[in-house]
Amino acid sequence: MNKDTYILGIACFYHDSSATLIKNGSVVAAAAEERFTRVKHDTSFPINAIRFCLEHERITINNVQHIAFYEKPLLKFERLIYQHLATFPLGYKTFLAAMPSWMREKLRVMKTIRKRLKFTGDVFFIPHHLAHAASSFLPSPFDKAAIVTVDGVGEWTTTTIGVGNKCDIRLIKEISFPSSLGLLYSTITAYLGFSVNNSEYKVMGLAAYGNQNPKDNQYYEKLKKVIDIKKDGSYRLNMSFFKFHWANRMPSQKLCCLLDGPVRSPETKITDRHKDIAAALQMILEETLDKILIYAHEITGCENVVLSGGVALNSVYNGKILKNTPFRHLWIQPDAGDGGTSLGAAAFVYSTILGGSRKLLENIYLGPEYSAKEIQAFLNQNNIKYSRFKNEEELIEKTAQLICGGQIVGWFQGRMEWGPRALGSRSILADPTNPGMRDILNIKVKHREEFRPFAPAVPRENASDYYECDEPLPEIADFMLMVYPTKKEWRDKIPSVVHVDGSGRLQTVREKSNPLYYKLIKQVGQKNGLPIVINTSFNVRGEPIVCSPQDAYNCMMNTEIDCLVIGPFLIFRKENL
Repeated sequence: MNKDTYILGIACFYHDSSATLIKNGSVVAAAAEERFTRVKHDTSFPINAIRFCLEHERITINNVQHIAFYEKPLLKFERLIYQHLATFPLGYKTFLAAMPSWMREKLRVMKTIRKRLKFTGDVFFIPHHLAHAASSFLPSPFDKAAIVTVDGVGEWTTTTIGVGNKCDIRLIKEISFPSSLGLLYSTITAYLGFSVNNSEYKVMGLAAYGNQNPKDNQYYEKLKKVIDIKKDGSYRLNMSFFKFHWANRMPSQKLCCLLDGPVRSPETKITDRHKDIAAALQMILEETLDKILIYAHEITGCENVVLSGGVALNSVYNGKILKNTPFRHLWIQPDAGDGGTSLGAAAFVYSTILGGSRKLLENIYLGPEYSAKEIQAFLNQNNIKYSRFKNEEELIEKTAQLICGGQIVGWFQGRMEWGPRALGSRSILADPTNPGMRDILNIKVKHREEFRPFAPAVPRENASDYYECDEPLPEIADFMLMVYPTKKEWRDKIPSVVHVDGSGRLQTVREKSNPLYYKLIKQVGQKNGLPIVINTSFNVRGEPIVCSPQDAYNCMMNTEIDCLVIGPFLIFRKENL
């Protein structure tokens, strides 16, 4: 292949639109559209993310040889037609409501790409679950691995088992719509009063408050009535409990009766019943995934497994995979949901269709970066009061001092992270030893539910000191995709990052991947004896993670974040009120 082969991956029109640019097989830029538009889970054509990718490489669309789209629109439209014909006349109004967006954009992807990007090259349409599979296998460290994809639905497929060998990917088993683990989880998410395709992780966190014993949790047996699970992990939903296949609502009245009450209204009290339902759902999800993975190991004979699809973001389950299944090694890319399919589609075109070599995803900081000059210009133009650190050592020392002194620090450094987790580039940092910090962050900063836990960030070499981790620790612990039990002797010492069940969704940090962040955590450890910080995403409830200096400053000023460490500058909120 030519020296500079560029492939642009695009995902859009459903949720979590994104763009990824691959250069000679390596991912050089990737971002979600929401970060630029400030519309959470933005579905629109990712024109801003595409512009960023091209500008980062200082190229134009004329330098891009191929574009890869993350699904086959006609096949997805076929499924839409079929499901509404099968339920006619129940879904007639929903079908009519969906048609304008299909006629306007979803069936006109090629025209949109040609018109909006002025692109004249080849466009490849990659099946959705193949894009998911490629997104995790091709950038993984494995030459061969079992592949499992689980999400709501692609075109028709909801779950697959496959195998990857070098650059080849084969999906050999699948489950089709309307049976879907992802849609089951989303239905209960809606029933519990949370937003679909946005708040499933809240249900995962809430589950820890419920009864974890299947024999004592009555909703475990009740929910087992809505899904028939076979020994090999194949499953079928009892569709009388659902409405998502014909309506714009998910739970049916029959499901409400089964679960002893109506859909919870948002912002109303969460009861013990709701907690038990969340716990029952999580147990059923884990039981089903265990069977799927054990069967995948049986039919592929692989020691390695890669996961993708939105369900692969269930970090509580991810932390149990190597204990519960025969697999020895696990890999999941940072954006395992639909946003990550732009990467998968581009990688599939480069490595599998065109025969290019595979490249490991070694850098996860793939978004925009702002120079000190650009940041200072923004600060001066807006008459913002700030000071400048003399050097990196002063930045690390002063920031560690602020954190250990109880300050909440907005941390804006380097290139923005890829995926839905803040990984030390656009983060809010605080002291986990402060027993009141979790409530302060939830109520006064994040403006979110009090039951939500916070993640600990710890140097990779120190993780096993505080957590009951897998040995060896999977690489993906760096991506905040694993929940592990906190060792009992440390739970009282870092209370603000210990969930109600004693667990923590840790992020491990390496000096080579994020040296400034790593040194900061180490410096915190020098001051208080514990190299751990609270790391939560730099945003407030309902908004995307910040992208620009303007976003970061606005977030600080509209919350009770005490200060902002942005590039080499320090800004205190109180000085700018």
